[in-house]
Amino acid sequence: MTKLVHQSTSEAESYRPLASQERVEEIKELRQTMTSLGGGEEGEQVHPFLGLTLRVPSQVMTPCPVSPMLGGAVFAEVRPGDRVLDMGTGSGSLALIAAKKGADVVAVDLNPHAVTATRANAELNGVADRVESRESDVFDSVEGRFDLIVFNPPFQWFAATDYADVAGTDAGYQALTRFFREARAHLTEKGRMVLFFSTMGDVEYFEKLVAEEGFEHKVVFSTTQPVFDVPVEFTVHRLS
Repeated sequence: MTKLVHQSTSEAESYRPLASQERVEEIKELRQTMTSLGGGEEGEQVHPFLGLTLRVPSQVMTPCPVSPMLGGAVFAEVRPGDRVLDMGTGSGSLALIAAKKGADVVAVDLNPHAVTATRANAELNGVADRVESRESDVFDSVEGRFDLIVFNPPFQWFAATDYADVAGTDAGYQALTRFFREARAHLTEKGRMVLFFSTMGDVEYFEKLVAEEGFEHKVVFSTTQPVFDVPVEFTVHRLS
């Protein structure tokens, strides 16, 4: 299988859940349910998203029912003229929202299918001149500093099975940990970040990373929705 994440076994094994054992078991059961259902429909699907039209191939995760909450937060945060980094861009939905608001955007993803889809969607929605899409493992192919970094990270810590799965799971939270360790070096003096997370993952570990890096932190949106009959809280975080 193609190597999806640049990692070593020792690095993946260094993560230990901080969530309660009960919550860990619940998350594992959710993971098993999602895995057993397999991928979505084959071929390219067309999805409307906050006034955009997105063409999403089967190898890329489509926006989910709570994605508009994050999209709205990004729209509210972006200022015209901002330089924005969309980390883990997927179909490019957040990058396009920022570009529509007047930002210049670098959109990166480990998944080459996502990079291609973002370029096509930027063209389709009339913002190709404001969106540059490239393949990157976290900040490996990112240069310079940004006024705003947006990241909808994988919520879970298991190993991905294919490219589409990279959007939902991050072995040992290596990408998430690297992101927090390296993000400050890519922010301007007054730079800020908008991140998404949920109780489908280890919220305690997420909060630990925020605290360790000393960011000012505020939850700006929150909602609870059922995922396979399990109540899941989704939160949008603003960090500065």
